[in-house]
Amino acid sequence: MLSVLVVNGGNYIYNLVLGRLLGPAQFADAAILITFLLVLSFLAMTFQLVTAKYAVLLENTQLPSFLKSILKSSLLVGIIAGLMLILFSGQLQEIFHTTSKNMFVIFGVAVPFYFLMSVNRGFLQGKNDFKGLALTYQSEMLVRLGLTLLLLFVLKIDPILIVAIGILVSLILGLFPFKMSSIIQLPSGNIDNHLSKQIKRFFLVTLFYELTQIIINNSDILLVKHYFEDTEAGLYASLALIGRVVYFMAWMFVMLLLPKVITLQKEGKETQSLLFKYVGYITLLCAFIIAGTALFPELVVEILFGNAYTDIAPLLWKYAIATSLFAIANIFSYYFLSLGKYKPVIISGVMGLAQVVLIIFYHKNLEQVVLVQILAMTILMIMQVVYFIASKKS
Repeated sequence: MLSVLVVNGGNYIYNLVLGRLLGPAQFADAAILITFLLVLSFLAMTFQLVTAKYAVLLENTQLPSFLKSILKSSLLVGIIAGLMLILFSGQLQEIFHTTSKNMFVIFGVAVPFYFLMSVNRGFLQGKNDFKGLALTYQSEMLVRLGLTLLLLFVLKIDPILIVAIGILVSLILGLFPFKMSSIIQLPSGNIDNHLSKQIKRFFLVTLFYELTQIIINNSDILLVKHYFEDTEAGLYASLALIGRVVYFMAWMFVMLLLPKVITLQKEGKETQSLLFKYVGYITLLCAFIIAGTALFPELVVEILFGNAYTDIAPLLWKYAIATSLFAIANIFSYYFLSLGKYKPVIISGVMGLAQVVLIIFYHKNLEQVVLVQILAMTILMIMQVVYFIASKKS
């Protein structure tokens, strides 16, 4: 937990420094790359969660066979996704009105490394090797932060290309420590058809859920970049970055929740008390952040981004509410996903699409974009709680 706080803090500093150095217009371009990185992280998280779950459940010769298979699959998906970004870099430049298409080319080269890194992290997470897991996150963050800032002051090229280079190098170094080598070299045993079907089903459901996370967490930034001018898009990117501190804090608890729930279920023990404890932590955290952004919005924006971004201050507490609702609902979703119950995934998918539709139809100004997100996340939260109560009775 301490390590995740440090990593999220470092990533936050990275974004804040970029916002100050580049200004709202250029930061809007950088925010697209950062958003693409978040999109990539959710897709790669499918591999991480599947690896984490079956690193707990599989033993003997089945584990090496599983790890070899998922490594090959992750690399294949990473190469395909990277090639798509490279091939369609020109079209992406037109859609998001960026200054360069090369930023997408460099990012495409980085994609396969992210997928391999996520499988390694899933293994570390499943085996409760939190020291190794912390090291991979810290090395990625520190390299991206340090290298990007160094190159911004040394090289006189397009700053957005420097941001892309920093991401590429950080993902390569984030692969270490690679702890699966000794396990993969062990003799492999066949995974029976029933277990193979279970793994594929969990993978597909998790993939679908992570896609809903992408939609809910990132569609607003991409749509705002499409519908609004660069300066407004940059202001909104700073708003999203400040508000989403709630979500990244919540992810710290999700990282701990998933393997614990799976282990307790495997041992035949009850899991609801663990859920209540984590929901309580997140709710208190959300209340604190919402209160701070409501009482001191301009101060928060000035400290983090500077005077150029203060126009967005009145929307800060509203965006924090939307993100808080999503973060709490997310704890319920991952809890049920850990138990093999998939209806909350469908609920999240429906509300993620609903959010996109609402923003497409209601984007008169940035405040309206935030308000429709509050509406969508309120409905999502209510539906998750109703499902939890219904499942408890059944």
